[in-house]
Parts: sequence; structure tokens; C-alpha cells
Amino acid sequence: MRYTTKTEYGLICMVYMAKHQEKEWISIKEIATEENYSVSYIEKILQALRQGNLVTSQQGNHGGYALAKRPSEITLRQIIDALEGGTFDAFCEPQVREDIVCNHICMCGAKPIWKKTKEILDHFYDSINLEMLAKPQAEVQNLIALTKTSF
Repeated sequence: MRYTTKTEYGLICMVYMAKHQEKEWISIKEIATEENYSVSYIEKILQALRQGNLVTSQQGNHGGYALAKRPSEITLRQIIDALEGGTFDAFCEPQVREDIVCNHICMCGAKPIWKKTKEILDHFYDSINLEMLAKPQAEVQNLIALTKTSF
């Protein structure tokens, strides 16, 4: 499990929008300038988030992007799913990637481990929302410490 810069930057864009909800629309250029990112890369990221129904957009001089829901209704898992396609891929599942499939499915004891790993990550990421992530780091740390994850 390794997330790309697409998810890192996407999460930062979402937090930026959550912190600036007083604005009706936020432009790609504004986010790119504030966060020192490429405009074209942010545009691709926001398009993926729009396809995931996490942001909405409006064209024109006064257009831009806005959160599609309240920050408390957008989970970390939804953001990761929109940008990466999922939280954790077990390559022993043929539907994951056809080019990387384990040939030892019937003999491998790791498959239940990978399945449980995905369940734990999904549950944990579902418990974290954008409203939490927009808070100062110390507050987020305290909120995460209170999050219950069962193994």
C-alpha cells in the first residue's frame, strides 16, 4: 500500500477547500498558488474528485470548485477511493490487476491477511472525515487517538 502524490495533493486541496468554505468557489489557480503546485496537476486531481462526487465545479470568470458535501460528510476513504481507486489492493485478486496475479492462490495463507488489512484500513479511513483533517495537527492527533479500530 503506497499512495501517490495524487492522493497527497488531493487531500491537501480538499483540506484547503474545507478551510475556505466561506468562499463560494475556489479556483484551481488559487489552490496551486497557495500550495505551490502545478495548475495542470491540480486540475487533473480536482477532475478526479469531481468524478468521485466529492467536489462540484462551475465554469466562468467567477467559477471554480467547491466541496460537494459538508466536510463532516466526506471521509478519508472516499478521497482515497476517488484518487487511487481503493485503499489497498491484494494482487492475488484477479480483478485487481490482470498483469500481476499470484499463481499460488490455492496454497497461500496470505490472502486472509491482505483481506483483513483492507478491512482495517477501510474502517479506519471511514472514521476520519475532512472536517477532522482541517483542524490543527495536535487536534487531529487527539481525535485519531480516540478512534477505535478493532483487529
